[in-house]
Amino acid sequence: MNKIFNITSLIRENVKNIQPYSSARDEYVSDGSEMIFLDANENPFENGMNRYPDPYQRSLKSLLAEQKGVSETNMLLGNGSDEVLDLIFRAFCEPNQDNIITLPPTYGMYKVLVGINAVENREVLLTVDFEPNVSEILKAVDENSKLLFICSPNNPTGNAFSREKVQELLENFQGLVVIDEAYIDFSEQKSWLSQLEKYPNLIVTQTLSKAYGMAGIRLGICYASEEIIAVLNKIKPPYNVNQLTQQQALKRVLNQDAVEKEVKQILLERGALIEALKGVGFVQEIYPTDANFVLVKVDNADQRYQELLEKGVVVRNRSTQPLCENTLRFTVGTPDENKKLIAILKQLG
Repeated sequence: MNKIFNITSLIRENVKNIQPYSSARDEYVSDGSEMIFLDANENPFENGMNRYPDPYQRSLKSLLAEQKGVSETNMLLGNGSDEVLDLIFRAFCEPNQDNIITLPPTYGMYKVLVGINAVENREVLLTVDFEPNVSEILKAVDENSKLLFICSPNNPTGNAFSREKVQELLENFQGLVVIDEAYIDFSEQKSWLSQLEKYPNLIVTQTLSKAYGMAGIRLGICYASEEIIAVLNKIKPPYNVNQLTQQQALKRVLNQDAVEKEVKQILLERGALIEALKGVGFVQEIYPTDANFVLVKVDNADQRYQELLEKGVVVRNRSTQPLCENTLRFTVGTPDENKKLIAILKQLG
């Protein structure tokens, strides 16, 4: 990658010229003092939720910054990672002109956002061992290639990508490299957060939906340079993360011991599930995983999916995805759920 990375050249012209909406809570930031708030046309009768939330989620960002070892200015929070990803599209991809690169099989929302934002999706299949095909990716790039999406650990395959391959892409792709780390807490591989200063074109997204068990509150996190975060802040809705979400996220992030205990338990159960799957007759291959799920090749995915459903177990049939013919994806459940699943698999197998 060139030593000088010019983020301005990637921003859409209309976004450069936008004057962001200034909310009442932008103009006055509470310091905790007792004040009479007559600035935001709120209902004045206190019920705990009658005031607008902090548009920049300062308390939560402060805690996350401390835990992750990054600055609050390198962080944007969103209504789930999906909103964060959509903001990245809207900030940097000119509709009907620009393109992005995705690496199927991968998270399906990238493709949905391509359609919503009228951007070309250049798909470069992973290799047979589910790694990025670096040479083919770089061949697919042109001057309108703005984003490269790397999901690592990858969904649905489960594996974390080779750091050398990702580094090569960071150094040679001239647009923004978005590394989706939704499953990073289950992996032995280190997060790419530590490399933000080294690579100005790097964006890392994480979530509270997986390891933190907070899928219901919809909280996604984007980490990037101050310049990139400033662009995204210009176009985000002013109150995109509601007060209930901020409160619940704070409680959960403060309770790191509980999160770490659950992750440890999930990893133990993942190991037990993999061992049990080795003895199931219809299982043909168990793919390596760095996530809280296991992708398995079976003899007949449609049949096995239906049989499991009839036994009261819902798994994901991923057979429609490239390179994933006759595969089922098993999320790791509780010890009790795992025990029941294993017993059912042995019955069927």
